[in-house]
Amino acid sequence: MSKEFQFDQNSIDFVRRNLTNKLKFRLLLKAILPMGYRSKMYISEMNEEMCAVKVPFNKRNSNPFKSTFWAVQGMAAEMSSGALLILYTQKQPESIAMLVMDMHANFVKKAADVSTFVCKDGLKIRAAIKETIETGAPVLIDCKMIGENEKGEVVSNFSFTWSVKCRAQK
Repeated sequence: MSKEFQFDQNSIDFVRRNLTNKLKFRLLLKAILPMGYRSKMYISEMNEEMCAVKVPFNKRNSNPFKSTFWAVQGMAAEMSSGALLILYTQKQPESIAMLVMDMHANFVKKAADVSTFVCKDGLKIRAAIKETIETGAPVLIDCKMIGENEKGEVVSNFSFTWSVKCRAQK
């Protein structure tokens, strides 16, 4: 393949505007990720370098120990990196396949209020997607997310390893 790829900035801006629009994001979740919709998670902040996803503590999201269920935390953490992947792949000229290959989590404190999961690996994701388009080879991306409560205390840490690969042209 070996070509110099350039991202379409208008597409990136369009995707960011739509993902950060709470109503549009909630409708998207309802259509393609019903559990995300039910959890009431949403993207509170997003730019080309980072994404913050908030998820409330409520009866639907809680476990018997009166904290946010670990899987709900994981879903919000995954979305914080996944949204950055979407930012750089949707509406771009090249089609990219993406898949979670590995996940690790560390739970530090009860998540008993709104939790915010932040991934700051946007530029790393952008570089990996550019690399897979230019070389045709799959690329692994290790993304870290920190979950904090409303007081700014860490409740959990996640890491997801994503695989990205340029799909063959049809």
